[in-house]
Amino acid sequence: METILNQAVNTPNDLYGIENWGMDLVSVLPDGDLALANPIAPDMPHVSLPQIVSDLRERGIAAPVLLRVSQFLEHGIQSINGCFERAISRVGYKGVYRGVFPIKVNQQAQVIDRIVEFGRPYSYGLEAGSKPELVIALAHKLAREALIVCNGVKDAEFIRLAILSRRLGFNTVIVLESPKELETVIEVVEELGEEPLLGVRVKLTNRITGKWAESSGDRSTFGMNTDQLVAVLDKLRDSGLLHCLKLQHSHLGSQVPDVNDVRRATTEACRYFAELKAEGVELTHLDLGGGLGVDYTGEKSAAVNSINYSMAEYCDNVVETVAYAMDEAGLDHPTLVTESGRAVVATSSMLIFDVLEATLYDAPTAPKPETDDHHLISDLAAVAGYLTPVRLQECMNDASFYREELRALFRRGYINLRQMARSERIYLHLMSQIKALAAKEDQPAEVQEALDQLADIYHCNFSLFQSLPDVWAIDQLHPVVPLQRLNEHPDRRAILSDITCDSDGKIDKFILGDGPAASMPVHSLREGETYYLGVLFVGAYQETLGDLHNLFGDTNVATIELRPDGGFDLLHEQEGDTISEVMSYVEYDPRDCVAAFRKLVDEAISAGNLKSADRKTLMAAYRDSINGYTYYE
Repeated sequence: METILNQAVNTPNDLYGIENWGMDLVSVLPDGDLALANPIAPDMPHVSLPQIVSDLRERGIAAPVLLRVSQFLEHGIQSINGCFERAISRVGYKGVYRGVFPIKVNQQAQVIDRIVEFGRPYSYGLEAGSKPELVIALAHKLAREALIVCNGVKDAEFIRLAILSRRLGFNTVIVLESPKELETVIEVVEELGEEPLLGVRVKLTNRITGKWAESSGDRSTFGMNTDQLVAVLDKLRDSGLLHCLKLQHSHLGSQVPDVNDVRRATTEACRYFAELKAEGVELTHLDLGGGLGVDYTGEKSAAVNSINYSMAEYCDNVVETVAYAMDEAGLDHPTLVTESGRAVVATSSMLIFDVLEATLYDAPTAPKPETDDHHLISDLAAVAGYLTPVRLQECMNDASFYREELRALFRRGYINLRQMARSERIYLHLMSQIKALAAKEDQPAEVQEALDQLADIYHCNFSLFQSLPDVWAIDQLHPVVPLQRLNEHPDRRAILSDITCDSDGKIDKFILGDGPAASMPVHSLREGETYYLGVLFVGAYQETLGDLHNLFGDTNVATIELRPDGGFDLLHEQEGDTISEVMSYVEYDPRDCVAAFRKLVDEAISAGNLKSADRKTLMAAYRDSINGYTYYE
């Protein structure tokens, strides 16, 4: 029986922690729908997410679908630039901020196009870590003062294009990663007879905490240590190119959880800046790389998937630290650059999928033991007679013991299939009673852990490996929440399984209002009604890191803009991969596959194993499949 939420502790905000992690971007409507707010115009009506999904489905854009919200992305750009602008004004900083977006964080054309559009008023630029990314950056009309910062390993072709792009007015900075790279730069400069705009990447010794600690400190992959830095300065001076060095890049880290790490790393970067200036380097820009994190869990703490600071606090810390260090050294305040990708784009996308079916780990009724059943079946059934809240753990222990004993008897041939089925049904019914009792009050950790092992499995229409690779690979947490029925008390707990045939294809850690959990509250599925779930804040990295596990391809993509009347406009649609497209990714020619299948059909007809009339049906079925969506339709 569905229960309407009527206690504060049971509200969806408390249960799923929506107000903790939602950043005022999502809310719950009175009818139980999850809704999207417009951060650019907060007074606009919130738009029902189930209604958006229903409208997209009517237009032929079915789940699973990656939904991008234009205003969420615009808000990300506005926020980081606005926070730095306010910090600069408050501190009295005498330089400006010129952020760049790292293309690697989300390389999708619709995302980059909008970042450039929304960033133009702020002279917001792009970071390219490879030749393909530089090619993308140079295909955009950036603001006159915007930067293109080129990081990563660079060959002569990369360097040549970066230098030549300056003829078009691009402020393309080649960041030197090693002394060897400088040799290549010098060769290209001599070939072209043109001077480059250079930066140098300096490794900091300060090591951050958190999941991405390896991206910081003197064991980080990119950049130069002090000895290499001095060698590069001497070679630049000898080559007559020292005056081209304008930018120092010192990466603070990635998804930095503790704001004090930001201060410490920035202070060290400033020391290098001051020393480089003392060496006669005409530096004008200080690039502090990435680091600005996202509070995925809403814990507001220095935890793995959280941060203990706001974006405004991050900007304040950076500006204050640089201003103090430069004033102390008697230097002009440099132009500040950051490469904050995750914080800008993570919130802009969400993955929406439907639940196909459920495997339930309890049962509403139980059969009675039969006269010829083994006595352990009767012992198992008898547990219900002393099941009370105070004896709950005892009953769980007894039920588990009898179940395992009966399974052992079945393996040895002492009980038959029907007796085994009867015992399993009795056990599952006991579990339903235990779950109901446990839900009424808090349980010891051992009991809750055992109950999590009895969570249902909701089988969902998506591929973890394709759409949420970080969840699988590095245990990244993203908010997961039902899109509807949030005005009803969820009566079940579940983990989520994708449709790949892989035991790793599951989500079994969730963000709830009282912290991370091994299962999530969900509603019983209703016959004839589609139950949707959303994984939010997947705009950073998840869209381009996926693989073709089981040949599930990219999902459908829809970019929308929220309207003042509570509706939305569809700005762009990208159809998900067809089976023929993903086959071509792994070196199959779909036409060859059709021809091969046709040959098998014709051979079967010739052998008398198939009727001629069946040929059309079989070929149509094969063609329909090869041209269809890789996901459940």
